[in-house]
Amino acid sequence: MFQLGKTIVSEDIIEKDFVCNLSACKGACCIDGDAGAPLEENETEILKDIYPKIKHLLRPEGIEAIEQQGTFIVTEFDEFETPLIDGADCAYVIFDKKGTALCAIEEANNQKIIDWKKPVSCHLYPVRVKDYTEFSAVNYDKWEICDDACTLGKELQVPIYKFVKEALIRKFGEDWYMELEKVAATHNK
Repeated sequence: MFQLGKTIVSEDIIEKDFVCNLSACKGACCIDGDAGAPLEENETEILKDIYPKIKHLLRPEGIEAIEQQGTFIVTEFDEFETPLIDGADCAYVIFDKKGTALCAIEEANNQKIIDWKKPVSCHLYPVRVKDYTEFSAVNYDKWEICDDACTLGKELQVPIYKFVKEALIRKFGEDWYMELEKVAATHNK
């Protein structure tokens, strides 16, 4: 672990390699697990705002889940998450013709319907950020469904922090990321 400003960063994000391999995993991170995507408080308002604009892209069961639970949920720990369909798929998941899970929010962004990419936690994956009073912990979330992404990352020699560069800058800023690159350069010598 090392400190960058008000973050404590796991060395895994500079030591481990990762490149999403959607053709292998079919977007399993959006349909497996037992919780929705973590949301920042400001993202709950964005979801309320964009829902009418993206609703036409969603599956009927996604619309039903959102209509019943809301555009986001509050967990027993007072954290915000995307709602799930029957405790599994994220309500915002759609599928392409090959059966790969995609994000309707990101698809709406790609189609220029909205100007928000998707929740930052999704954009950051496999990096997870946990906010504490004095600092934020920045960690690699190793999940076996991403083994193919680790293999591809190793083949292409892309460390996690480079794979999620845009998302890390979105979350922490350009200066923070430049400092991370300096740490990585020194660490990898």
